[in-house]
This record gives sequence, structure tokens and C-alpha cells, in this order.
Amino acid sequence: MGPTAKPSARNKILGSALAVIRTKGYAATSVDDLCAAAGVTKGAFFHHFRSKEDLAVAAADFWSETTGALFASAPYHAHRDPLDRVLGYIDFRKAILVGDIPEFTCLAGTMVQETYASNPAIRDACARAILTHAEKVEPDIAAAIAQRRLAPSWTAKSLALHMQAVLQGAFILAKARGSAQVAAESIDHLRRYVELLFQTPKHQEDAR
Repeated sequence: MGPTAKPSARNKILGSALAVIRTKGYAATSVDDLCAAAGVTKGAFFHHFRSKEDLAVAAADFWSETTGALFASAPYHAHRDPLDRVLGYIDFRKAILVGDIPEFTCLAGTMVQETYASNPAIRDACARAILTHAEKVEPDIAAAIAQRRLAPSWTAKSLALHMQAVLQGAFILAKARGSAQVAAESIDHLRRYVELLFQTPKHQEDAR
């Protein structure tokens, strides 16, 4: 789609879903809500999506694509040191805590809390979105471990997943407190924790 092209009706609905579901939650969002937000008719909605569930699965994948593009162009990738890239990723997550709570919280995290036991298709789509973020950070964590010649009892994958767990928990706290500040403080703690994990013991430094 060119820079001046208008989004398709399908993308209008998907874009509206990202905003409306993060604001109201999946269960409270109706097809009428989505159509009104997108400025399309119900006929247009059901032309592109068989049901609200079908839309939710597509929205989770659309969320993954949209956020993936944002993170792919983020400045932390320019760091030469892989640990600096990992810490830069955390800093970037804090930097984008802007706007109202629905604007910075995670669509996948919002939907999976409501649907994990009742709707496997939506649950799995949300899992893909969250796990994709972990998979993108994992190689930098692995490279930082190798560069510092560490032999941790944990893996790059487990740390990447833990980082997502902290971020999702931070979003829940932001919703509970009605403020991004508590989420920012949680992300600060995550950064300190990762820095501590990669501190090289003195005896290893002396052996170099």
C-alpha cells in the first residue's frame, strides 16, 4: 500500500479492534462497536470476518505485525554490544509507555486473560504475538551470554519469556492503578535485574 493509499475496510476494522478491545476488553466489545469505530457497515465486517472470534484471531496477528514493524525499526538495534541491545529493548519498552492506558497496553495480553480457557483459537493467536516478541530478543540475550563467557543455570529463552512476563504484569498494574508510572517502575526493576544477571564474577575477570 502506497503512502497516500487509504486503508482497506479490513484494515480499518483491524485497526479499530486494536483500540476498542484494549479499551473495553474482548467480551465487552461488540461487532457494532467495531463497525462504528471503523466507520464500516456490518455487511462489510462479515464480508471480511466470519465472526467476532475470527476478527480477534486476525487482530492478534495484525497486532504482532504492527508492533513487529515498530520494534524492528527501534534504535536499540544499532548497539554493537548485544547486552546493550537487550537493555536498549527494555528502555524502548519504557519509552513507549505514552498516552492513555489503552494506547500502550498489549492487545494480546488483554485478550488472552479473558479467553485462555474459553477460546483456544484466540488464546493461541495471543500466544503467538507474545512469544514472537520473546523470540526477537532471545538471540541478543544468547549473544550476550556467549560474549561474556557465562554459564548460567537459565537459558536465553527463559529470560526472554520472563521479560515478557514482567512487561505483561506491568500493564496489569498500570490498569489496576490507572497510571503508567507503576509500569515504568516495574520496567526499571527489570532493567536492574538483567544488569545483575550479566555482571561478570571477579574471578572470571581475573582469569581473562
